[in-house]
Amino acid sequence: MNAALDFTGKTVAVSGAAIGFGLAISERFAKAGARVFGCDIREDAFGGLVAAGVTADKVDLLDRQAGAAWIASVEQRSGGAIDVLVCNAGGVAGQSNRPLEEVSDADWDRVVAINLGAAFTLCRAAAPGMKKAGRGAIVTTTSGAALQASLTGVQAYCAAKHGLLGLTRQLAHEFGPHGIRVNSVAPGFVQTNDATKRQWASYSPEKQRQLVESVAMKRLGTADEIAKVVIFFASDLASFVNGQVLSVDGGK
Repeated sequence: MNAALDFTGKTVAVSGAAIGFGLAISERFAKAGARVFGCDIREDAFGGLVAAGVTADKVDLLDRQAGAAWIASVEQRSGGAIDVLVCNAGGVAGQSNRPLEEVSDADWDRVVAINLGAAFTLCRAAAPGMKKAGRGAIVTTTSGAALQASLTGVQAYCAAKHGLLGLTRQLAHEFGPHGIRVNSVAPGFVQTNDATKRQWASYSPEKQRQLVESVAMKRLGTADEIAKVVIFFASDLASFVNGQVLSVDGGK
């Protein structure tokens, strides 16, 4: 293994870790030698994390106190600051495209909270320890929806992902002097969970073909291909990469 990709002795915290991108990211870090802590609300889906040797915790990140307490717990169990924080929790919260006038306050707030509010909470909680240590890497999972209109059509999701990218860039400037890098991976369309599978199934065969044809590589990506980029951002290979977003979409 390239020494820069060896995370032995490092503490990694991953939110939204039970399935999809989060599981693939957690598995990658565990294989690279890190001590990985993953949180998710879906306790019934912890099998993959346990099999990978990841410490899995049930946390509802809509509860900011619970999110902050989780970070403190990870620091306590690992005996120090978190080395890598991956803010991956997000999604459309079971929602689908509707006219804006039909979107309730509660639906809007829930999507913004899980995509943007959760990242804010975790970064805020991890910052003191990272600053004291004088090092660290934070990687956020945004989306192609952070750069343009979302394929989901869910307005709150698109707005939240744009906001998360803004938070990433702002924190890169704030945390940079403390030796902490903050970057974002922006996946293209990948079937990783029930929501994306339903989204794919809702498309006609012609629309599915058009979506694949819009990708330069003429295929959809995988969760592990996203995880590889997260590992890069967190590694010493990216030691002077800060405040950046990398689209992992096969080429658009």
